[in-house]
Amino acid sequence: MKYLSSFLCFFLLITTRCNTPDSYFEDALCIDNISIIDLKLGLIEQQTVIIKEGKILQILPTDQINLSSKNTIIDGTGKFLMPGLWDAHVHFAYIEEMAPNMFDLFLAYGITSVRDTGGEINFTSAWKRKSLQNPTSSPRVMIAGPLLDGMPNVYDGSDHEHPPLSVGLATVSDVRNKVNELDSIGVDLLKAYEMLTPDQFKEIMRLAKEKGLNVTGHVPLSMDVISASNAGLNSMEHMRNLELSCAANSGELLAQRQKILALGKKDIGGVLRSKIHALQRPLAIANYDPQRAREVLDVLAKNDTWQIPTLALATGFTERPFAHPEWQETFKYLPEAIELSWKKEIDQLLTTAPTSFNETYTQWFTNMVGQVHRNGIEIMAGTDCPIFYLTPGRSLHEELEVLVKAGLSPLEALQTATTNPAKYFHLENELGAVKETMWADLLILDANPLINIKNTQKIDAVIKQGHYMGRSDLDEMLKKLATR
Repeated sequence: MKYLSSFLCFFLLITTRCNTPDSYFEDALCIDNISIIDLKLGLIEQQTVIIKEGKILQILPTDQINLSSKNTIIDGTGKFLMPGLWDAHVHFAYIEEMAPNMFDLFLAYGITSVRDTGGEINFTSAWKRKSLQNPTSSPRVMIAGPLLDGMPNVYDGSDHEHPPLSVGLATVSDVRNKVNELDSIGVDLLKAYEMLTPDQFKEIMRLAKEKGLNVTGHVPLSMDVISASNAGLNSMEHMRNLELSCAANSGELLAQRQKILALGKKDIGGVLRSKIHALQRPLAIANYDPQRAREVLDVLAKNDTWQIPTLALATGFTERPFAHPEWQETFKYLPEAIELSWKKEIDQLLTTAPTSFNETYTQWFTNMVGQVHRNGIEIMAGTDCPIFYLTPGRSLHEELEVLVKAGLSPLEALQTATTNPAKYFHLENELGAVKETMWADLLILDANPLINIKNTQKIDAVIKQGHYMGRSDLDEMLKKLATR
């Protein structure tokens, strides 16, 4: 009886398609008989997707449409279609000589949109313009411009680990002038940084709300997480300084930080910040208070303060994915000087074992990402590439893996890199889902990522605003990067 039933279903499918008139879509791309990853519902099987003029024109069950042989048809049998991925934390300006390689690396690894979270405005604006001028061969680029920092500022160009990504602002008036300047240039968001005073930070929030811009950033060392969230911070990068506010002695730590900041006005910004972190982070972790943490997370949830944990970065020193041969194989797509430098630095780093505190902090951080998620606080996937040997493109897939390890389901992890970034930029009607009228920024995968998140790496094709790049095209892009 079971075999008879299966035969009848097959017969009805074939009969239905045979009785359907041939459909021809001029200048369109047709993906036939593919399974769609719906980021709300899960898997929707046997669908045919028509793409035209850069957007998804039509989606129909495969048994309801009979494509004319005149169409450009991609056979999707056994494959999976999902929205293109976002990396919501990148820096084109961190290693400027790497920037020309980053567009192709992102696309080759299925990242069709990125959010640049800090760099010199003329440099980052140039990459945004290039993206706008070449929308079918470039990832979409959203920029924050420079980090808005106080004095002394951290990323001041004082050494290779602190390139000039920020502007140091001495007064509230300086903040006002810089925000107005960035808004006139056309940034997509603002990024507040750690050395701001409370008054400067609150002025950024006021101006951003007035101009309709989101503000992301690090909670200033002069403040705690609750006061920063209450002031209007839309999102936090790296959950930075969250541990300082989740300690039983958080009030004492804040007073100590404010005193150190007052005495360190003439210090180098990066040195002063590192001094405070080295002093207070172990104390905060040792005095972690679950009740205090719940109070902080409740405020973040109430205020809708999103988190971009950059978990692969935070756990990288102990987990060391960059030590694996497969990871280092991606370095050949970078400028040769960077490849050689990274390999040399990694060899030196591997001679030093993680300390017990490194292990403790990694565990705390991973557990906190799970708590953030369970508390209903939205998460976006970001990597901070190319910092700490994070190859652009490849590192986003590592981020998805560690988010699943922290407690997200594969579906929830995919949301952090698709629907959530689109929602963050109020683009949920244009991006982040496989739906009619949306931009065709899509991935075709050879295996189902809902079963195993690692399957996001099994990319058969990338579609950017309707432009189809098959596996051979993507391999050719990578080959050109590797040919120096």
